[in-house]
Amino acid sequence: MFLGFKGDKTPDIDLNFSGDYQPQAHAYTEVMYGKGHAFRAGTISGLQDKTVYGYVKGYCEQHDAFFTRAETERLVTPIQYPADKSEKNTVTTHFDFHAMDDRLVKLDILGHDDPTALRMLQDITGIDPKKLPLDDPDTMKIFSSIEPLGVTLEELGCDVGSIAIPEFGTSFVRQMLMDTRPTTMEELVRIAGLSHGTGVWLGNAQDLVLGGVATLSQVVCTRDDIMNYLISINMEPSKAFKIMESVRKGRGLTEEMEEDMRAVNTPEWFFSSCKKIGYMFPRAHAAAYVMMAFRIAWYKVHRPEAFYAVYFTVRADAFDVSMALGGEDKVLRNIKAIKDKGNNHKRNAQGDE
Repeated sequence: MFLGFKGDKTPDIDLNFSGDYQPQAHAYTEVMYGKGHAFRAGTISGLQDKTVYGYVKGYCEQHDAFFTRAETERLVTPIQYPADKSEKNTVTTHFDFHAMDDRLVKLDILGHDDPTALRMLQDITGIDPKKLPLDDPDTMKIFSSIEPLGVTLEELGCDVGSIAIPEFGTSFVRQMLMDTRPTTMEELVRIAGLSHGTGVWLGNAQDLVLGGVATLSQVVCTRDDIMNYLISINMEPSKAFKIMESVRKGRGLTEEMEEDMRAVNTPEWFFSSCKKIGYMFPRAHAAAYVMMAFRIAWYKVHRPEAFYAVYFTVRADAFDVSMALGGEDKVLRNIKAIKDKGNNHKRNAQGDE
């Protein structure tokens, strides 16, 4: 999965750090590789060359300056320091990322709230999250029911306890939990894969599961599932790998790939599922997210005061206090208004189509 069967795939290395620590992690890449050997890939603005040269010319006119052609070229080269002052020492390049793809080692050093939350929970409770059991029965239950929480969420149209749990708290993923009722870590990893993919759940795996065509353990959830399944039915591994890479990038199946799949008696629903996929999550990434989410969920079940204190601290900038004031009835009315607004938007979008 990481390097290909023959070591000919450029690895994509993703690392999640606390958002509070992300600038230090970025800076450390220059320590590892040496100054001038590590660059941060930035977002590209759609400016044409002549526009950029115009900016330099305008600057010269305003400041009564003159730059040689060589100096002008240097000034418009897209390498500079980012606007974010917290990363002021990290050089950023805005060359087309895909021009560097498969030529350089790429590190996705991502800022994430989960490590921040876990550190806060450890500091408050004195309980090390790395030592928490990943098979705790009461924690596992909140992904299929609300029983361990001792509350009812009937007014919200929800009967699972994963609200405020990363990866599993949105209405979209809660509906997936209600459709599948997972009871194992394996199933949670599969659901995380489904929720992060494009064209993987809605109109695809969901119909197969609810229609009884395939179970959650059989449908394609992460990119690894394609390769592992095809190898399990005796396809040559490098062919299975090639098919997985094509599908997970949204390129579908070639005629040759379909022939290879039919030669090992691949079921028809598997073909149609692969053709609908636009992007697929790697299983290892899904597993890492689920492990962090499960540990945070443990605190929700067993240390709720600490859990909510940390939740409202880390997520404070995304929390509208005015919408939560005024008592239960007003809050429920606000929730209904938000849902209705979303439904109206969907209906209008469908009408436009």
